[in-house]
Amino acid sequence: MAYDLDDLARFARAVQDFGLDRLYLGQSTLVESHQAVAYLAGMGLRVPVGLSVALTPLRHPMDAAVQARSLAVLTGSEVVAGYGIGDPDFVASLRGERYASPRTAIAEYLSIMRGLLDGDAVEFRGEYFSMDDGLHQIPNPGVSLGAGLLRPKMAHTVGQTADVAITLLTPPAYLSKTLRPALREGAESVGRAVPRVATIVSAALERPSRDPRKLAYAAHESHLSGPHYAAMLRAAGLRVDPGDPWAGAKSLVEGGVFAYGTPESLSAQVAEYQLHGEDEIVLNVLGVLLTEGVDAALADLATMVHSIRGDSSIDSGVTQTLHRVH
Repeated sequence: MAYDLDDLARFARAVQDFGLDRLYLGQSTLVESHQAVAYLAGMGLRVPVGLSVALTPLRHPMDAAVQARSLAVLTGSEVVAGYGIGDPDFVASLRGERYASPRTAIAEYLSIMRGLLDGDAVEFRGEYFSMDDGLHQIPNPGVSLGAGLLRPKMAHTVGQTADVAITLLTPPAYLSKTLRPALREGAESVGRAVPRVATIVSAALERPSRDPRKLAYAAHESHLSGPHYAAMLRAAGLRVDPGDPWAGAKSLVEGGVFAYGTPESLSAQVAEYQLHGEDEIVLNVLGVLLTEGVDAALADLATMVHSIRGDSSIDSGVTQTLHRVH
Protein backbone atom coordinates (compact mmCIF):
# COMPACT_ATOMS: atom_id res chain seq x y z
CA MET A 1 0.00 0.00 0.00
CA ALA A 2 1.28 3.45 -0.90
CA TYR A 3 1.98 5.62 2.12
CA ASP A 4 5.54 6.97 1.74
CA LEU A 5 4.97 9.57 -0.93
CA ASP A 6 8.69 10.26 -1.36
CA ASP A 7 9.18 6.59 -2.24
CA LEU A 8 6.18 6.68 -4.55
CA ALA A 9 7.67 9.71 -6.30
CA ARG A 10 10.85 7.71 -6.93
CA PHE A 11 8.83 5.06 -8.72
CA ALA A 12 7.08 7.73 -10.78
CA ARG A 13 10.47 9.15 -11.75
CA ALA A 14 11.56 5.64 -12.72
CA VAL A 15 8.62 5.49 -15.13
CA GLN A 16 9.91 8.70 -16.71
CA ASP A 17 13.61 7.82 -16.61
CA PHE A 18 13.18 4.29 -17.97
CA GLY A 19 10.67 5.37 -20.61
CA LEU A 20 7.96 3.09 -19.23
CA ASP A 21 4.35 3.34 -20.28
CA ARG A 22 2.49 3.44 -17.00
CA LEU A 23 2.66 3.37 -13.21
CA TYR A 24 0.16 0.93 -11.71
CA LEU A 25 -1.08 1.18 -8.14
CA GLY A 26 -3.32 -1.14 -6.21
CA GLN A 27 -5.92 -0.15 -3.65
CA SER A 28 -4.45 1.60 -0.62
CA THR A 29 -6.24 2.41 2.61
CA LEU A 30 -3.20 4.25 3.99
CA VAL A 31 -2.85 7.05 1.46
CA GLU A 32 -5.71 6.60 -0.99
CA SER A 33 -4.38 5.73 -4.45
CA HIS A 34 -6.26 8.40 -6.44
CA GLN A 35 -5.04 11.07 -4.04
CA ALA A 36 -1.49 9.74 -4.18
CA VAL A 37 -1.51 10.10 -7.97
CA ALA A 38 -2.92 13.62 -7.64
CA TYR A 39 -0.04 14.41 -5.28
CA LEU A 40 2.46 13.17 -7.87
CA ALA A 41 0.84 15.29 -10.56
CA GLY A 42 1.05 18.32 -8.29
CA MET A 43 4.79 17.67 -7.94
CA GLY A 44 5.10 17.75 -11.71
CA LEU A 45 5.30 13.95 -12.04
CA ARG A 46 2.46 13.64 -14.52
CA VAL A 47 2.99 10.01 -15.52
CA PRO A 48 0.32 7.77 -17.05
CA VAL A 49 -1.27 5.62 -14.35
CA GLY A 50 -3.40 2.57 -13.83
CA LEU A 51 -5.36 1.21 -10.88
CA SER A 52 -4.98 -2.53 -10.48
CA VAL A 53 -7.37 -2.70 -8.83
CA ALA A 54 -9.52 -0.31 -6.82
CA LEU A 55 -12.29 -2.00 -4.84
CA THR A 56 -15.95 -1.57 -5.70
CA PRO A 57 -17.31 -1.62 -2.11
CA LEU A 58 -15.38 1.54 -1.26
CA ARG A 59 -17.14 3.93 -3.64
CA HIS A 60 -20.22 4.36 -5.79
CA PRO A 61 -19.68 4.07 -9.56
CA MET A 62 -20.38 7.79 -9.99
CA ASP A 63 -17.60 8.68 -7.56
CA ALA A 64 -15.35 6.15 -9.31
CA ALA A 65 -16.05 7.79 -12.68
CA VAL A 66 -15.31 11.27 -11.32
CA GLN A 67 -12.11 10.07 -9.64
CA ALA A 68 -10.84 8.27 -12.73
CA ARG A 69 -11.63 11.16 -15.05
CA SER A 70 -9.98 13.57 -12.62
CA LEU A 71 -6.77 11.55 -12.78
CA ALA A 72 -6.86 11.69 -16.57
CA VAL A 73 -7.14 15.47 -16.41
CA LEU A 74 -4.46 15.84 -13.73
CA THR A 75 -1.93 13.52 -15.37
CA GLY A 76 -2.69 14.58 -18.93
CA SER A 77 -2.84 10.92 -20.00
CA GLU A 78 -5.37 8.15 -20.49
CA VAL A 79 -6.04 6.28 -17.24
CA VAL A 80 -6.59 2.55 -16.86
CA ALA A 81 -9.21 2.47 -14.11
CA GLY A 82 -9.29 -1.11 -12.93
CA TYR A 83 -11.81 -2.36 -10.38
CA GLY A 84 -12.32 -5.54 -8.46
CA ILE A 85 -14.71 -6.95 -5.89
CA GLY A 86 -12.16 -7.61 -3.15
CA ASP A 87 -12.22 -10.25 -0.45
CA PRO A 88 -15.78 -11.42 0.31
CA ASP A 89 -15.33 -10.83 4.05
CA PHE A 90 -14.17 -7.28 3.33
CA VAL A 91 -17.25 -6.74 1.19
CA ALA A 92 -19.46 -8.02 4.00
CA SER A 93 -17.75 -5.74 6.52
CA LEU A 94 -18.80 -2.72 4.43
CA ARG A 95 -22.16 -3.82 3.04
CA GLY A 96 -23.38 -6.09 5.80
CA GLU A 97 -23.31 -9.04 3.41
CA ARG A 98 -21.27 -10.43 0.55
CA TYR A 99 -22.16 -9.91 -3.09
CA ALA A 100 -24.30 -12.93 -3.91
CA SER A 101 -23.09 -12.56 -7.50
CA PRO A 102 -19.69 -10.84 -7.87
CA ARG A 103 -20.10 -11.04 -11.65
CA THR A 104 -23.34 -9.07 -11.49
CA ALA A 105 -21.75 -6.52 -9.17
CA ILE A 106 -18.79 -5.82 -11.46
CA ALA A 107 -20.99 -5.72 -14.56
CA GLU A 108 -23.33 -3.17 -12.97
CA TYR A 109 -20.43 -1.10 -11.70
CA LEU A 110 -18.65 -0.85 -15.04
CA SER A 111 -21.89 -0.31 -16.97
CA ILE A 112 -22.77 2.73 -14.85
CA MET A 113 -19.23 4.08 -15.06
CA ARG A 114 -19.13 3.70 -18.82
CA GLY A 115 -22.40 5.51 -19.31
CA LEU A 116 -21.29 8.39 -17.11
CA LEU A 117 -17.90 8.70 -18.79
CA ASP A 118 -19.56 8.59 -22.21
CA GLY A 119 -21.75 11.54 -21.25
CA ASP A 120 -25.00 9.64 -20.99
CA ALA A 121 -27.84 10.39 -18.61
CA VAL A 122 -27.72 7.06 -16.82
CA GLU A 123 -30.96 5.48 -15.66
CA PHE A 124 -30.00 2.18 -14.10
CA ARG A 125 -31.56 0.05 -11.39
CA GLY A 126 -29.40 -2.91 -10.53
CA GLU A 127 -29.17 -5.53 -7.85
CA TYR A 128 -26.24 -3.75 -6.20
CA PHE A 129 -25.85 -0.33 -7.82
CA SER A 130 -28.29 2.24 -9.13
CA MET A 131 -27.94 5.55 -10.94
CA ASP A 132 -30.29 8.27 -12.18
CA ASP A 133 -28.05 11.15 -13.22
CA GLY A 134 -25.17 12.12 -15.47
CA LEU A 135 -21.87 13.99 -15.43
CA HIS A 136 -21.06 17.32 -16.99
CA GLN A 137 -18.57 16.56 -19.73
CA ILE A 138 -15.12 18.14 -19.80
CA PRO A 139 -12.18 17.60 -22.17
CA ASN A 140 -9.95 14.80 -20.89
CA PRO A 141 -7.48 12.23 -22.27
CA GLY A 142 -9.85 9.35 -21.60
CA VAL A 143 -10.45 6.47 -19.22
CA SER A 144 -10.16 2.78 -20.09
CA LEU A 145 -12.24 0.66 -17.75
CA GLY A 146 -10.54 -2.42 -16.36
CA ALA A 147 -11.53 -5.30 -14.13
CA GLY A 148 -9.64 -7.95 -12.24
CA LEU A 149 -10.33 -11.58 -13.00
CA LEU A 150 -9.16 -15.01 -11.95
CA ARG A 151 -11.54 -17.56 -13.44
CA PRO A 152 -13.47 -18.18 -16.68
CA LYS A 153 -16.93 -17.05 -15.56
CA MET A 154 -15.63 -13.66 -14.43
CA ALA A 155 -13.53 -13.49 -17.60
CA HIS A 156 -16.73 -13.86 -19.64
CA THR A 157 -18.32 -10.96 -17.75
CA VAL A 158 -15.19 -8.82 -18.09
CA GLY A 159 -15.22 -9.55 -21.82
CA GLN A 160 -18.74 -8.12 -21.96
CA THR A 161 -18.02 -4.94 -20.00
CA ALA A 162 -14.35 -3.90 -19.73
CA ASP A 163 -11.64 -2.43 -21.93
CA VAL A 164 -8.80 -4.03 -19.99
CA ALA A 165 -8.67 -7.41 -18.25
CA ILE A 166 -6.25 -7.31 -15.31
CA THR A 167 -4.72 -10.49 -13.92
CA LEU A 168 -2.37 -11.34 -11.07
CA LEU A 169 -0.60 -14.64 -10.31
CA THR A 170 -1.95 -16.16 -13.51
CA PRO A 171 0.42 -18.60 -15.27
CA PRO A 172 0.87 -17.95 -19.02
CA ALA A 173 -0.76 -21.18 -20.19
CA TYR A 174 -3.76 -20.64 -17.91
CA LEU A 175 -4.18 -17.17 -19.39
CA SER A 176 -4.09 -18.35 -22.98
CA LYS A 177 -6.04 -21.60 -22.64
CA THR A 178 -8.60 -20.71 -19.98
CA LEU A 179 -9.09 -16.97 -19.52
CA ARG A 180 -8.58 -15.62 -23.03
CA PRO A 181 -11.22 -17.88 -24.64
CA ALA A 182 -13.74 -16.81 -22.00
CA LEU A 183 -12.88 -13.14 -22.55
CA ARG A 184 -13.37 -13.57 -26.27
CA GLU A 185 -16.70 -15.38 -25.84
CA GLY A 186 -17.96 -12.67 -23.52
CA ALA A 187 -16.99 -9.89 -25.90
CA GLU A 188 -18.48 -11.65 -28.91
CA SER A 189 -21.75 -12.25 -27.06
CA VAL A 190 -22.39 -8.49 -26.97
CA GLY A 191 -20.60 -7.52 -30.19
CA ARG A 192 -17.70 -5.60 -28.69
CA ALA A 193 -13.93 -5.75 -29.00
CA VAL A 194 -12.07 -8.25 -26.84
CA PRO A 195 -10.44 -6.42 -23.89
CA ARG A 196 -6.69 -6.16 -23.91
CA VAL A 197 -4.96 -8.08 -21.12
CA ALA A 198 -2.66 -6.49 -18.55
CA THR A 199 -0.84 -9.19 -16.61
CA ILE A 200 0.93 -8.37 -13.36
CA VAL A 201 4.15 -10.38 -13.12
CA SER A 202 5.79 -10.47 -9.71
CA ALA A 203 9.55 -10.70 -10.12
CA ALA A 204 12.91 -10.45 -8.38
CA LEU A 205 16.51 -10.94 -9.42
CA GLU A 206 18.47 -13.86 -8.05
CA ARG A 207 20.98 -12.69 -5.46
CA PRO A 208 23.12 -14.71 -3.01
CA SER A 209 21.36 -13.40 0.09
CA ARG A 210 17.81 -13.88 -1.16
CA ASP A 211 15.25 -16.57 -0.52
CA PRO A 212 12.65 -16.28 -3.30
CA ARG A 213 10.00 -17.93 -1.12
CA LYS A 214 10.37 -15.11 1.38
CA LEU A 215 9.91 -12.53 -1.39
CA ALA A 216 6.86 -14.30 -2.82
CA TYR A 217 5.35 -14.67 0.64
CA ALA A 218 5.91 -11.00 1.49
CA ALA A 219 4.20 -9.88 -1.72
CA HIS A 220 1.35 -12.39 -1.82
CA GLU A 221 0.62 -13.86 1.61
CA SER A 222 -2.87 -12.34 1.59
CA HIS A 223 -3.59 -13.65 -1.91
CA LEU A 224 -2.29 -17.13 -1.07
CA SER A 225 -4.49 -17.18 2.04
CA GLY A 226 -7.62 -16.47 0.02
CA PRO A 227 -9.78 -19.29 -1.38
CA HIS A 228 -10.33 -17.64 -4.77
CA TYR A 229 -6.65 -17.24 -5.65
CA ALA A 230 -5.93 -20.72 -4.29
CA ALA A 231 -8.68 -22.21 -6.44
CA MET A 232 -7.39 -20.44 -9.55
CA LEU A 233 -3.82 -21.56 -8.92
CA ARG A 234 -4.91 -25.15 -8.34
CA ALA A 235 -6.86 -25.04 -11.59
CA ALA A 236 -3.65 -23.89 -13.26
CA GLY A 237 -1.79 -26.89 -11.86
CA LEU A 238 -0.10 -25.47 -8.75
CA ARG A 239 -0.36 -26.98 -5.28
CA VAL A 240 -1.76 -24.18 -3.14
CA ASP A 241 -3.65 -24.49 0.15
CA PRO A 242 -5.00 -21.23 1.64
CA GLY A 243 -4.26 -22.66 5.08
CA ASP A 244 -0.53 -22.80 4.30
CA PRO A 245 0.50 -19.64 2.42
CA TRP A 246 4.22 -20.31 3.02
CA ALA A 247 3.96 -23.56 1.07
CA GLY A 248 1.94 -21.64 -1.50
CA ALA A 249 4.78 -19.14 -1.87
CA LYS A 250 7.12 -22.03 -2.61
CA SER A 251 4.71 -23.26 -5.29
CA LEU A 252 4.64 -19.79 -6.88
CA VAL A 253 8.42 -19.85 -7.19
CA GLU A 254 8.67 -23.45 -8.37
CA GLY A 255 5.86 -22.89 -10.88
CA GLY A 256 7.44 -19.74 -12.28
CA VAL A 257 4.45 -17.60 -11.31
CA PHE A 258 6.78 -15.60 -9.10
CA ALA A 259 9.56 -14.90 -11.59
CA TYR A 260 12.97 -15.30 -9.97
CA GLY A 261 16.39 -15.75 -11.50
CA THR A 262 19.09 -14.14 -13.56
CA PRO A 263 18.30 -11.18 -15.81
CA GLU A 264 18.35 -13.54 -18.78
CA SER A 265 15.94 -16.03 -17.21
CA LEU A 266 13.55 -13.25 -16.23
CA SER A 267 13.62 -12.01 -19.82
CA ALA A 268 12.69 -15.53 -20.95
CA GLN A 269 9.78 -15.64 -18.52
CA VAL A 270 8.48 -12.29 -19.78
CA ALA A 271 8.86 -13.55 -23.35
CA GLU A 272 6.69 -16.56 -22.46
CA TYR A 273 3.85 -14.26 -21.42
CA GLN A 274 4.14 -12.46 -24.73
CA LEU A 275 4.09 -15.75 -26.62
CA HIS A 276 0.80 -16.51 -24.89
CA GLY A 277 -0.65 -13.26 -26.21
CA GLU A 278 -0.54 -10.88 -23.26
CA ASP A 279 -0.85 -7.25 -24.32
CA GLU A 280 0.74 -5.53 -21.34
CA ILE A 281 3.24 -6.96 -18.87
CA VAL A 282 3.25 -5.17 -15.52
CA LEU A 283 6.45 -5.69 -13.54
CA ASN A 284 5.74 -5.99 -9.82
CA VAL A 285 8.77 -5.67 -7.51
CA LEU A 286 6.73 -5.55 -4.32
CA GLY A 287 8.43 -8.57 -2.75
CA VAL A 288 11.81 -6.84 -2.86
CA LEU A 289 10.30 -3.51 -1.82
CA LEU A 290 8.73 -4.97 1.32
CA THR A 291 11.75 -7.02 2.39
CA GLU A 292 14.72 -4.88 1.29
CA GLY A 293 13.41 -1.39 0.61
CA VAL A 294 12.95 1.00 -2.27
CA ASP A 295 16.62 1.18 -3.32
CA ALA A 296 16.83 -2.57 -3.85
CA ALA A 297 13.46 -2.66 -5.63
CA LEU A 298 14.43 0.10 -8.06
CA ALA A 299 17.82 -1.53 -8.67
CA ASP A 300 16.09 -4.78 -9.60
CA LEU A 301 13.67 -2.94 -11.83
CA ALA A 302 16.44 -1.12 -13.69
CA THR A 303 18.30 -4.37 -14.37
CA MET A 304 15.12 -6.15 -15.48
CA VAL A 305 14.14 -3.40 -17.90
CA HIS A 306 17.64 -3.25 -19.39
CA SER A 307 17.77 -7.02 -19.83
CA ILE A 308 14.29 -7.37 -21.28
CA ARG A 309 14.83 -4.57 -23.76
CA GLY A 310 18.07 -6.18 -24.84
CA ASP A 311 16.33 -9.48 -25.60
CA SER A 312 15.57 -9.47 -29.32
CA SER A 313 12.83 -12.11 -28.84
CA ILE A 314 10.70 -9.65 -26.87
CA ASP A 315 8.60 -6.89 -28.36
CA SER A 316 10.01 -3.63 -27.01
CA GLY A 317 6.56 -2.58 -25.79
CA VAL A 318 6.00 -5.55 -23.54
CA THR A 319 7.78 -4.13 -20.49
CA GLN A 320 6.66 -0.56 -20.72
CA THR A 321 4.95 -0.71 -17.37
CA LEU A 322 5.75 -0.69 -13.69
CA HIS A 323 3.58 -1.98 -10.90
CA ARG A 324 4.23 -0.13 -7.67
CA VAL A 325 1.70 -1.52 -5.26
CA HIS A 326 -0.79 -4.34 -5.12
